[in-house]
Amino acid sequence: MNGFLEEVLDKILSQNSSLSNHIFILPSKRAGTFLKNSIAKKATKTEFAPEIWSIETFIEKISGLSYASNLEQLFALYNTYLKSKPKEIETFYSFSKWGQTLLQDFNEIDRYLIDTKKLFSNLSAIQEISHWSPEAPKTQLMEDYLLFWNNLDVIYKNFNVSLLNKNKGHQGLVYRTACRKLKPYLKENKSKTFIFLGFNALNESESIIIQQILEQHSSDIFWDIDNSFLKDPVHDAGLFLRGHKKNWNHFNSNQFKGVSNYYSEPKKIEIIGTPKNISQAKYVGNLLKKITKTSNNTIKNTAVILADESLLNPILNSIPEEINSVNITMGYNLEKTPLASFFKLFFELYIKRNTKGWFYSNLLDFLSHPTTTSFLNNKEENNSNLISNAIKNKNWSYITPEKIISVAKDKDCIPTVFQELNFTPLSFTKRCLLIISKLKDIYTEQSNSLALEYLYRFNSLFNQLNTLLAEHNYMNDLKSLLSLYNELLSSETLDFRGDPIEGLQIMGMLESRNLDFETVIITSVNEGILPSGKSNNSFIPFDLKIAHGLPTYKEKDAVYTYHFYRILQRAKNVYLIYNTEPDVLEGGEKSRLITQLLTDENKIGDITEKIATPNVVPSLKEDEIIEKDVDLMLLIKNHASNGFSPTSLSNYIRNPIDFYKRNLLKIDDLLAVEETVAANTFGTIVHDTLEDLYTPFVGKTLEVSLLNEAKKNIEALVKKHFAKTYAEGDINYGKNLIAYNVILRYIERFINLEIKQVKQNTIKIIALEQNLKVSLNFPELDYPIVLKGKLDRIDEENGILRIIDYKTGRVEPKNVKINNWEDCITDYSYSKAFQLLCYSVMFNAQNPISEIQAGIITFKNLNAGILKFNTPKEPKKSALDSLINKETLDLFLVELKRLILEICNPNIPFKEKEV
Repeated sequence: MNGFLEEVLDKILSQNSSLSNHIFILPSKRAGTFLKNSIAKKATKTEFAPEIWSIETFIEKISGLSYASNLEQLFALYNTYLKSKPKEIETFYSFSKWGQTLLQDFNEIDRYLIDTKKLFSNLSAIQEISHWSPEAPKTQLMEDYLLFWNNLDVIYKNFNVSLLNKNKGHQGLVYRTACRKLKPYLKENKSKTFIFLGFNALNESESIIIQQILEQHSSDIFWDIDNSFLKDPVHDAGLFLRGHKKNWNHFNSNQFKGVSNYYSEPKKIEIIGTPKNISQAKYVGNLLKKITKTSNNTIKNTAVILADESLLNPILNSIPEEINSVNITMGYNLEKTPLASFFKLFFELYIKRNTKGWFYSNLLDFLSHPTTTSFLNNKEENNSNLISNAIKNKNWSYITPEKIISVAKDKDCIPTVFQELNFTPLSFTKRCLLIISKLKDIYTEQSNSLALEYLYRFNSLFNQLNTLLAEHNYMNDLKSLLSLYNELLSSETLDFRGDPIEGLQIMGMLESRNLDFETVIITSVNEGILPSGKSNNSFIPFDLKIAHGLPTYKEKDAVYTYHFYRILQRAKNVYLIYNTEPDVLEGGEKSRLITQLLTDENKIGDITEKIATPNVVPSLKEDEIIEKDVDLMLLIKNHASNGFSPTSLSNYIRNPIDFYKRNLLKIDDLLAVEETVAANTFGTIVHDTLEDLYTPFVGKTLEVSLLNEAKKNIEALVKKHFAKTYAEGDINYGKNLIAYNVILRYIERFINLEIKQVKQNTIKIIALEQNLKVSLNFPELDYPIVLKGKLDRIDEENGILRIIDYKTGRVEPKNVKINNWEDCITDYSYSKAFQLLCYSVMFNAQNPISEIQAGIITFKNLNAGILKFNTPKEPKKSALDSLINKETLDLFLVELKRLILEICNPNIPFKEKEV
């Protein structure tokens, strides 16, 4: 296939035996690489290669200036803004938000050689009219605002001068300067022949420079346009070229070259709608696989063009294994590398730090990052794990450098990352460079070449920041520095290395200029992406842009229309993929370019449309089943010998899989910092406090005076048990302080109710937190079954023995009443009744009883008193009717035996229950 570059090269070579004195100027560097390859293929003798420049590089050479980076421009503009002496000075952070827009406007103004005095005069007049009111005079704020717009011309001129003094310029300034310096440049290069290839939309500077070269010098220009677009008076693909042909004097006497008739040749075009971006990527992967199966050579002339360049990563992950050579033009965004997230976490660590130290979640995120572990750990010590575990075990909510140093084994690297000092932006960038220096040694030792490549780019980035911060003292906080860092990072890319000619080509829309492929796959052909729509990131109003000849979104749409149709010109197989699920972030409905293609009078071959959806096979959720093999039966036997607790048996009733994982395999919840007091911690503190309060009363009859005396110790005991159970968690503020006061309130209310009961009844404390255990022998099993547990309280009220369980969660009366005995081992809602019966069985084994009362005290409903266990008999007439006797225990033991035999039966697997 002969593309545009090859065709033009053939024409030039037919008229010139040598190209060594030629200078080729193209829209992009990418096209220059392909042109150089084509020249090498067609060369028949050894000679010097011609100069090949992108238009930006060519104009830079004419101007004698170099392009200032965006960051340099922003600092220079802020410096100029300060020198204009505004009455209300904005911080650099605030300025940077709108300063970028002002830079874009200055750039555009210069590229189009606008009379700035007239433009800024019109702009300030528009602003003044918009704030004019006949009823009220201008406020000081309005006066200051209008003063800025009146000074804009001065700011613009001083800004340009500040860059020129450094022999630098923004793109527009370089272009404007090149227009002034064109004549001496052409004089110096009068022996050269200039060839312009494949241009379309030109700004005023480019247009003047190219026209002057064409009129005054040995030169030529070749466009890249199909005749059908050039002749069509309304088609946007030919909008700019029709204007050039009509308005340039050069074409009054010279041929308009580069016009072809390929677009009307037969093509196979498929328009495919897929839901969301990932589906687009997967579809592209399947399409490429299909293409490689059809012909191994086709892939060499295939391009994947990304209208939305954020699709690069999913596309790369979807490329089939059959394709072993890929060339990526765009470069990999630096903000997607692991080091970018590392430095972002490092920034946030110090931005979010307060006087108490680092909040645990921020620090744990930073410690878990792979780069942090590489930095902090060595062959002997895993510092990051040591620090993380200490934070969790000691329940540190806020951490200081002293705490980190106290637990770290290798302390040499700790001060580099963790400092008590408040960093200034300059000292922070220096610290980042120090970290990079140490990481370099680590990655060099590991021979990690990719990480070293990342490191090199970040070293350049922080060096650039460091130089600018040292030169300018505008920034005084890390938040502003982070904003600037993110701005810089978003524009940096990591270039891929490879053969730019061979294999599958992946590129953006602009990189496709002048390049032709037989098979083209274009993704994200959605409105708002291709074309990008009515985005107006400018201070200059739409009408004012039209009046001064500045481009608007209409011209931008025409540019993308040209690129779209130019890609289709020489292609034979075209796949246009769009997202069928439009949203704000991922573009709107399918692009108008697709609709235009479908409704075009000049049909260009076979066009088919389809919606591709993922082949989703519904999967029915299957309950997890764990068969009981020999090893599992051994685990069950050991657990049975050590002792089933009422809680573990309740876990089985709730879900056998929970029992298997938690009680047999000992898989508990992950260790984590309790930022606020967890429910189990809350309950432990209440239990332990009550135990300490009531221990002096064991064996004694409760008296009002004793309980009133005990009330004085509540606060001290609650603090003591908070310190013990909640480790080093802080209870002086927030939800923890509320939890602390709730516990105080619970226990005070409990003692007050106890005092009320003591005044009316005789209550004797028999035991607290008593460990109970009973061995059950079932003939069906050849090993004993142990039932064990800890009972919160055993007392005697008016001669009736009571066993009492404390619960800090909510318990309802229905939870301790059993209507059917079988329910207690099959329905988890009866777990509280089940546990009370287990305690009764264990207590009876150690202290045989005739009758006993069992109940629960729930602190969320203390006014209900003791919620007493009820048997499935008729409704009770008195408290005595709720007593548990030997008959009750015998009936329960039948069900308990059934439950335990089921657990220990090797033929009954653990089967998941819906919870």
